[in-house]
This record gives sequence, structure tokens and C-alpha cells, in this order.
Amino acid sequence: MSRPLVRAAGTVPWRIGDAGPEVLVVHRPHYGDWTVPKGKLDPGEGWADAAVRETEEETGFVGELGPQLCATAYAVTAGPKLVRYWLLRVAGGRFSPNDEVDEIRWLPVDQARSLVLYPTDRAVLGSAAAQLAQQAETADGTDAPPSSVIV
Repeated sequence: MSRPLVRAAGTVPWRIGDAGPEVLVVHRPHYGDWTVPKGKLDPGEGWADAAVRETEEETGFVGELGPQLCATAYAVTAGPKLVRYWLLRVAGGRFSPNDEVDEIRWLPVDQARSLVLYPTDRAVLGSAAAQLAQQAETADGTDAPPSSVIV
């Protein structure tokens, strides 16, 4: 008998720091790892809602949910797990250490990718880096794609 799919959602919280975009990574004392905020969906909850809720629960931060980044799939004890991720531009909040997360770090993406433990997290942060770079290129509108293409 196959085990049911474990559905989870998370974000890559980000802000503009002194040297450019910074992303938030969290330390989970139970696992002894650095990762990005994520968690299981509650019954009846949507993916994006779960991503925002889990981020606030783990970090205390709230913000504007941005584009969906990617999804990861891997096996856990409970069965196969699928996690969908979004960018989240932090607008407010304050971190307080808790049972799930005892420390956070705001880092440039490359440093965050070096700190996280799992290859899937490095891939998620790579997806975030690509999206943030695209946003930076189109911020002034000069490199924005055309609204339509005439052939």
C-alpha cells in the first residue's frame, strides 16, 4: 500500500540589504540544519496560504507573496513529500526564537546557498536568485519584455 503524499509549502523571504537582495534562512534545532521556511498544509488549506502561514509561524515575518519559484519532491518517513515555494518580499514582523526555529540569518543568495544543508534547498535558492535578478533587470522597465509580439 502506498503512503499518501505529504503536501508542504514554503517561501524564500527577501529584502533589500546594504549590498543588494538578501534572503532569509532559518536554523531548525530539532534537525540541526539551515533551510528556508516551509511546512505542511493544514486540511483544506491552499498551497500559497500555507506558505505565508508557515513563514509567519516560523519567522514572525509577513510580506507580499511574489512569484512561485519551483517545487521539490523527496521521500520522508511519512511518504513522498512535495513542497512548492514562492518568493516573499518581507514587509514587516520580528523574529522571536521558537521551538521550530532558534536562529535566522539574512544573507546574499550565494552565501545562503553555501549555508543550507540540502541540495533541494540550494536549488530553491537558485530559483530565487534567478527571479530576483530578473526583477532587478526589469525594475526600470527598459529591459522588460514586450506586452505583445507581432509576427
